[in-house]
Amino acid sequence: MASDKNNDLENFRKEIQEDIRPWGKFRSFPHKQAGSIKIITVEPGGTLSLQYHHRRSEFWIVLDKGLEVTVGDKVWQPEKNEEIFITRETPHRLRCIGREHARIMEIWIGHSDESDIVRLEDEYGRS
Repeated sequence: MASDKNNDLENFRKEIQEDIRPWGKFRSFPHKQAGSIKIITVEPGGTLSLQYHHRRSEFWIVLDKGLEVTVGDKVWQPEKNEEIFITRETPHRLRCIGREHARIMEIWIGHSDESDIVRLEDEYGRS
């Protein structure tokens, strides 16, 4: 199972393409593998549930400062533009600790839907 999770990451990263242009660069992500692409906005003090997924991994790109991220046992404050890969079945959480809303871009890797959320902890009483 761990090998499958590592393959998810390796396959996703292999398909990220970077193109240098006279004005800068762009990165293209493998959207054909994506079950969903979202921009998640977390209000100051807001906390997503500590959760994991059976059928998908997630790739996050941090768009704003002010977030605290938990992935497995690691908790940190990511930098803007930091990229985070979360393998399926790994507990993770996002919290806004800043004074303004903060966002991530989330790409689902694998076929999944919103019902593929296993909540371990939730401040809003959802199970």
